[in-house]
Amino acid sequence: MIQDRDRSNYFGASDTSMVVGNRKTKTFKNWWCEKLGIGGNDFSTKAMKVGNAYEHRILEYLGLTEDEMDLQIIIPELHFRVNYDGVKDGRIYEVKTYKADEFKVSKQYWRQAQAEMLAYKLMYGKVPELRIVAYRVTDDEYENYFKDITDRQLTMIPVSYDPEFTNGLVASLKELGDCLDKGVMPK
Repeated sequence: MIQDRDRSNYFGASDTSMVVGNRKTKTFKNWWCEKLGIGGNDFSTKAMKVGNAYEHRILEYLGLTEDEMDLQIIIPELHFRVNYDGVKDGRIYEVKTYKADEFKVSKQYWRQAQAEMLAYKLMYGKVPELRIVAYRVTDDEYENYFKDITDRQLTMIPVSYDPEFTNGLVASLKELGDCLDKGVMPK
């Protein structure tokens, strides 16, 4: 669970689609201002609040301890700061709650997973396993954040490391980091 909401001067795993995406959009420009520290985003939804309320409880259900949750890796030369929901025995756990009948790993979630594995590899010299922990929340869970975690609502989805994508991500991080250092809009 993220405590520090300041997202300036660093690129996080959830920023990956912006890092590798189209730089000519208004969305990118607004995001870039946030990275420069001249704009902000305090966007929050009910779904985000539910996810935050359940995240630690889901990880505890999977056997993770407090020391294995909310870890962070910083790679200063890339302006890369990755927050992990949970890491245990070389495996990353990325918790996603959802309300639909079925969970699908979106392109954005896949890219986020790639960034998380990349940061781990850069820090520890080996590619970790990563599991997206998809947890289906019902209307009851939306209204009562204290419902018991159950196996029937939990799906573990492995994501494989893609070296071609992560090599491109490193190049984009370097380029954007240079622009960030200079305080200029990337091209």
